[in-house]
Amino acid sequence: MSVQGTILVLDGVSTNRIMLKVQLTAAWYQVVQGEKADGLAALLRRTRPDLVLTANCLPDGTAADVKRLMMADPALADVPIVAIVPQNDKAARLQALADGMDDVLAHPFKDTLLLARVRSLLRARADRQDMRIRGDSQSVGFAEPAVTLIAPPPTAQIALLTRTAPVGAQWRNALTRDTRHDVTCHMQQNLRGVLSGVTPDAIVVEIDPDGTGLNILADLRSRRATRHTVLIGVTSSDNADLAAGALDRGADAVCLGDFNTDELSLRLDTLIARKTQDDRLRAQVREGLVESLTDPLTGLHNRRYAMRALDQITRQAQQSGQGFAVMLADLDHFKAINDQFGHAGGDLVLSEVAKRLQSTVADAGFVARIGGEEFMIGLPDSTRKQALRMADVICDCICRTPFRLPDHKALIPVTISVGLKLCNPPELAIEGEDDALSQLIRAADQALYAAKQAGRNQVQIRQSAA
Repeated sequence: MSVQGTILVLDGVSTNRIMLKVQLTAAWYQVVQGEKADGLAALLRRTRPDLVLTANCLPDGTAADVKRLMMADPALADVPIVAIVPQNDKAARLQALADGMDDVLAHPFKDTLLLARVRSLLRARADRQDMRIRGDSQSVGFAEPAVTLIAPPPTAQIALLTRTAPVGAQWRNALTRDTRHDVTCHMQQNLRGVLSGVTPDAIVVEIDPDGTGLNILADLRSRRATRHTVLIGVTSSDNADLAAGALDRGADAVCLGDFNTDELSLRLDTLIARKTQDDRLRAQVREGLVESLTDPLTGLHNRRYAMRALDQITRQAQQSGQGFAVMLADLDHFKAINDQFGHAGGDLVLSEVAKRLQSTVADAGFVARIGGEEFMIGLPDSTRKQALRMADVICDCICRTPFRLPDHKALIPVTISVGLKLCNPPELAIEGEDDALSQLIRAADQALYAAKQAGRNQVQIRQSAA
């Protein structure tokens, strides 16, 4: 049997636990059971659940106690918790949301709603864990997950999508009185009004049995601009199948039984806080990825990026049949610059060289710093004539204008030597894919050595990688 995740069921009533286990096991989840708060810490450490379903009232505690216990453990702080409250107990439902539960289910409930809610929460947690893994792999500071949610922004942008204008106005007036957020309302047939401006932090969609609201949820979740926006569905009845459909189409939460300002406000605050945390996590992952592929001194790409880019250029050339060029460029007598002006002066020269190279190559290819004063340039879809011309321009952009350093009146003449390797796809096929890159770089390096031996400040070309 394929196990989709581990779910901890907490309830003092054995029949409730058994029913939940039957429902969840049938959907290929592993179910662990507990009946009270006493001993829960050890149970959590042993089972490491992916989600917790807990009765709002346990024999010796509450769902809020479970929440506090799990938040105290960094390894469990992001595990979703769903509280189960009695049917029609509105006060218990609102209190559970106020206590930070990820969702609340009113007992009894249909299998379809339970499983849709479980799928939605597990999917969101899996996405969050993937971001943390990517962040860890880039060493961007995710040693431990946050133990508390980041507070939502003081004022978030909320958009209401309703079937009729009067309903939208009614919802907006009620929500504006009860929240600090900026609320706008739009007709469902005017989805462009939501998508044309600043992307809202949250969108509340009216869900009716005709399916329009469900289609809108799926549309919003699939769009690049709104795929990370908080989406909340509001149904006009307690239709569990309709709510399950909304969750499976991307809703983060569903309010059943028509518009309730108190419940919606609590859900908005919790979900926007989570979105704020996730947005920061995504930004850190992006920053970490950029840093891992960037030379910190010059801002150019580094060797790691250059090897990936060259591999991609090679594969594209094999598919397109177009040739390409690889250059290795090395500043001439750079040690003398460091000796005369110090390493700080040398760093300034390297930074200026990087600017000139990047400006010269621009969109024609990539420039990377792969060593102290050594650079790699890759030119996809390049002919011999184009590559030779670019190499000559590169030499000229460095030697034509001497370099100026702060606090030094004398201008510094700098030259560069370039080794150029031209490559055609048939040559790659002969060399074999495994060693094609190393052969290309070796050939460019041999051409660079020839340029140095021939007197520097010039281009030497290598026709064959042999």
